[in-house]
Amino acid sequence: MSIFWIKTFQLILCFAILIVLHEGGHFFFAKLFGVKVEKFYMFFDWKFHLFSTKDKWITRLFPKLKDNVTEYGIGWIPLGGYVKIAGMVDESLDMEQMKQPVQPDEFRAKPVWQRFFIMVGGVLVNFVLALFIYAMILFAWGSDTLPMQHIRHGFAYNEMAQDLGFRDGDIPVKVDGEALEAWDGSVFRAISEAQTVTVLRNGAEVQIAMPAEGVNLLEMIEQDPRFLTIRVPSRVDSVMADSPAALAGMKPGARLLAVDGKDIEWWHEFDAVMARKADVLAAGCSHEDSVRLRTLPIVFANENAAPDTAVIQLTEQYMMGIVKSFYPIYYKDEYVHRDYGFWESIPAGIAYGWETLKGYVSDLKYLFSKKGAQSVGSFGTIGNLFPAVWDWQSFWNITAFISIILAVMNILPIPGLDGGHIFFLLVEAITRRPPSDKFMERAQYVGMALLFALMALALFNDAVKFLF
Repeated sequence: MSIFWIKTFQLILCFAILIVLHEGGHFFFAKLFGVKVEKFYMFFDWKFHLFSTKDKWITRLFPKLKDNVTEYGIGWIPLGGYVKIAGMVDESLDMEQMKQPVQPDEFRAKPVWQRFFIMVGGVLVNFVLALFIYAMILFAWGSDTLPMQHIRHGFAYNEMAQDLGFRDGDIPVKVDGEALEAWDGSVFRAISEAQTVTVLRNGAEVQIAMPAEGVNLLEMIEQDPRFLTIRVPSRVDSVMADSPAALAGMKPGARLLAVDGKDIEWWHEFDAVMARKADVLAAGCSHEDSVRLRTLPIVFANENAAPDTAVIQLTEQYMMGIVKSFYPIYYKDEYVHRDYGFWESIPAGIAYGWETLKGYVSDLKYLFSKKGAQSVGSFGTIGNLFPAVWDWQSFWNITAFISIILAVMNILPIPGLDGGHIFFLLVEAITRRPPSDKFMERAQYVGMALLFALMALALFNDAVKFLF
């Protein structure tokens, strides 16, 4: 199966789980408080649907479904899902119903506190689901962490970091006096928000003063090379059969010593040489130039052998045919594994989920910057989060993270989202006056316009990434 379909199936399964459970949160509280739910749909069914329990062939097979109040179905537009709750201005914009006399089983007939729980139900389910998934990941697979002080060769730093005072080989061990225990993505955020960073340099602690305004996290991550990269010696883990490297005599365990006339010791130095070639190719070149760029002089030394020189011809994809011993492989024996019992995994999963939530909320400020707007993506970007091979641990980890994203985005006080309805309910609770149906209708139109604009931006960004 191709990588595209593996990622696609993971994306569809993730969305199906999150949408059904999110809408199930609204459905649960609506039923709990005796509110009529007319529809429960996964995906949107504008004009037509793929499946419905009200379809004639279904009701012929199961006659009792004809009298069921709620219609369950699957739409054809995979942008979310919805429950149509009687007596509420929502995505359906069914204003004719709102003109009828209020019925006791309608949303608008219920007290504010019940309507609040109905609206917050989806967000609540997304958040609790994420915590549950994180807990079960720890229970099933445990945790593997790479302690910072086990990264014995330290990090390589780009020009931005060097200007701030970092030096190649430094190991960050504290931010604002608080220890950095292990290497993960949160290290970037911690450094970006720190006033001082303490590093180990040649065995001694050195303090680096950071800018008062902090460092832009998106720039740290998106720059090539990144702000900091784990240094790994340029040792080859494996060599593909019949590849240019294999034909040159390179064997697993070999060290690359020079590439294209430049001495190298670490893999990030090799990546820099290859990136410069890629930049020339991206700018456009002739066939002769392409062949020249694919001709690569190298110096390497197999284990227990003298250095050897070769000129290899890279493949059409500009690949050498080696698997680099990057840090998860090189430091595999340095990782600390911990297993969790069932009851132990629950507080640990909650703690991890809470830290993930805090980090994501902290990063929302970048959404309103130029780089943040350019980073907004739709299905292509989200689908690429999933691995190229089916891995249940990665799948559930990403699903939990997306569940947190959905919870945060839905709670924002934007008309059309759950947060918009919750905001108007809070206003009603304070003023003792509900907004008029006309106002809610207009607010819904504004919210939907904003959401469509955001989706258009996300699709445009995806198109730019994948087409250019």
